Amino acid sequence: MSSPSIQGDAAEPIVPAGPPNDPAFEPPYDPPRNTIAEWTVTILLLLFGTTTLVQAFVIPTGSMEDSLMIGDHLLVDKLAYSPPGPISKYILPYSDAKRGDIIVFRWPTDIKFTFVKRVIGMPGDRIRIENKTVYRNGKPLDEPYKYHKSDFFDSYRDTFPSEPNTSIDEGARTMLQKHVVNGEIVVPDNCFFALGDNRDHSLDSRYWGFVPRENIIGKPLIIYWSYDAPTHRLQSSTPSVEHVTDLFRNFFTKTRWRRTFNLIQGYSSKD
Repeated sequence: MSSPSIQGDAAEPIVPAGPPNDPAFEPPYDPPRNTIAEWTVTILLLLFGTTTLVQAFVIPTGSMEDSLMIGDHLLVDKLAYSPPGPISKYILPYSDAKRGDIIVFRWPTDIKFTFVKRVIGMPGDRIRIENKTVYRNGKPLDEPYKYHKSDFFDSYRDTFPSEPNTSIDEGARTMLQKHVVNGEIVVPDNCFFALGDNRDHSLDSRYWGFVPRENIIGKPLIIYWSYDAPTHRLQSSTPSVEHVTDLFRNFFTKTRWRRTFNLIQGYSSKD
């Protein structure tokens, strides 16, 4: 039902005569103002929710396959890892990122970009990789979530830490220079070591270093929509004409219906 329009003085409401305490007296009815107020509150709550509580993200690359696919659209809980307040810590389930958690964070090399990886090492953990197997604190990890999609053996990627055979970011160089003890990476305070589940095709901590605690945005909660689209269409902040056209033509056939509303859960390991 649309709000009544106001056209000059003729639209002013007619108010019955009588003092305000007269039972027959009714205040002017002003639906336009009430409607504007309701919409204002709704918009403010929506903005608060999408910037403070939950935020939507899309996966543009395959570094987390097959746990997360290119084209998965996620809702991310931004309060999960937030520093607890004096009162809210008793109400909300705050926690720190744990081993096996999937996290969304600002890329340390350039915080304009957002990455999604899995936490492998927490502060104090010792990490090394031998022949594609990750060892944490001296024990090989059971990683049912990881995938190796290449038989090629890389001397840096698959035996880590070691001498880089490719260009790495400054954060990774600092990590190799200052945080290697007895052939293992030692994760410093307020930092995390993160890897992609698609272990052979992932730009992760091996190449740009640790994830600072303050860079973590939140924890993915659910895949609210999954659409089969190539990386170049998903990396732009605004959809291209090509992508919109593809959606119009193939929405039902390219939507991965089995992934829609799938919950995203980390993998809790004992060690």
